[in-house]
Order: sequence, then structure tokens, then C-alpha cells
Amino acid sequence: MTRLVVALLWLLHWLPLPLLAAVGRGLGLALYLLVRERRMVALTNLGLCFPHLPASQKSALARRHFMVFGRSFVELGLWWWASPERIRRLVRLEGGEKLAAYQGRQVILLVPHFVGIDANWMRLTLEHDMVAIYTRQKNRTFDAILTGRRLRFGNSVAASRQEGTRKALKAMKEGRFFHYSPDMDYGPRESVFVPFFGVQTATITGLSRLAKLTGATVIPVVTRMEEAGYVTRVGEPWADFPSGDDVADARRLNAFIEAEVERSPEQYYWLHKRFKTRPPGEAKFY
Repeated sequence: MTRLVVALLWLLHWLPLPLLAAVGRGLGLALYLLVRERRMVALTNLGLCFPHLPASQKSALARRHFMVFGRSFVELGLWWWASPERIRRLVRLEGGEKLAAYQGRQVILLVPHFVGIDANWMRLTLEHDMVAIYTRQKNRTFDAILTGRRLRFGNSVAASRQEGTRKALKAMKEGRFFHYSPDMDYGPRESVFVPFFGVQTATITGLSRLAKLTGATVIPVVTRMEEAGYVTRVGEPWADFPSGDDVADARRLNAFIEAEVERSPEQYYWLHKRFKTRPPGEAKFY
């Protein structure tokens, strides 16, 4: 089954983007209707983060999220097999000169989990060698294909979460940018509870700890989906980070992501159980 899905992604990547996007949105809508568990996760997350939204608007936002998620999935074929020239046409890079100025220095790219995260990685690997920490997929065939295709440009490195940060830190010292996405629930270990859209949220302190350990500069990079493709925007390097206060740094991280989510709420990754870990004594949401 996995090989069939991969073969379909390869076939679909030859389509012009408008047709490919339509297929993806249709897939996403089908998933919204058929996959009740993830639909309820998304609705729960949206209800917690946007309590002011009427039920009808919350459902509409969830549907839009599934549709852009479906589109991002079928467009994996582009990032895995399209030519560098086509990827550059489809993913516009804004602010690339900010990264060029830090070439050869220790840099952590802060990349929140928007649906354009794969486009983000592939576009940047056309310009820079990078390293990222990834979670191994349960399906070994898909895991091998996913990892292999992500590393097809340049001399980038993928370190599994099971390997810890040692491999990633070594790659950083060799001049690679660290493509880092700390905005998921990794459990209570090395996490602090700070607000995210007003909800106490288990937030890992890895960003501040790694920045302190390596002396790296943190530069936010967010990729958004548009009708004609994607745009990857490189933000300004963070000043006064880390501050020496892990809790304050985690608050800053979440506040930054909140502001980015507000710009395109349907594109944030709402299918993840972001609020699974609760403070002691607090009821579970899922």
C-alpha cells in the first residue's frame, strides 16, 4: 500500500499546480468527512485557541485546514521529485540575504509547524546545507523514502529523535543551519507550562537551551501556502535570546507562533494533539 501511495505521488507531481492543488483539497475534504478522530482533534484545538468562534465558523476553519493539509500532502511529490528550477518557481524565497549573511555561523532556524514546512525545508536546501531532527515513521518503507527524498539536495543531514541532539550539534559545528520545529507536545520532560492562545501548554525549552549551548543565532523562517505556490519568508534574527530564563523564552516562542498563526490560522498544524500533556490534576482535552 505504501509503495502504491508513493507511486501516486510521483504520478501526480507531473500535474500543473492548479490541478494538483485541486486534487489535494479534494483529498483533504474527504479526510475531514471520514477521519473522525483527527477531525475531533482539530475541532478541540480550534475551540481551545479560538473560544470566541461560533461552532459554524470553527467547523469551517477545520474544513479549510483539512483542505490545505490534503494539498500539502499530495504536493510532497513536488518536493521529492520536481527539478530545482521548478521548486524555485513554486516556492518564492524572501529575505534569503539574511541567511546568506550568517553562512558558516551557528544558526537555528525556527520553523513552526505550518502546512508548508516540507516546502520550507526543500527550498532552503537548494541554498544551504542544513540539519533537522525528525521522528521516525512507524512504516519503515515510508520512513526510508521520506528521509531519502528530503536529503536529495546539497549535503544536508537528518538526525532521528531517537539519536538525540548529538548528531545535530555536530552537523551545526560543520556549518549547517539547524532547521528546528519545537512547537509540538513532546511530553512533560524538559518542558514548561506557558500559555499558547491562553491555554497552559507543555512547551519544550530546547530552543533556548540549544541557543545557549551553541551560541547560535535564532532566525525565524515561515512558509505559507498561496494559490500560485508558496512563499518562504526569513524573519529578523532574534535579539537578546536566550534571555537566561527558560520560562520567559518559552513564552516568547509561543507568542511568536501565535502571531504567525493569526495571519493564516487554517495553515497551522491543528491535527496534532498539542495540548495532550496537562498540568498535574487538570483534566485531559482529548
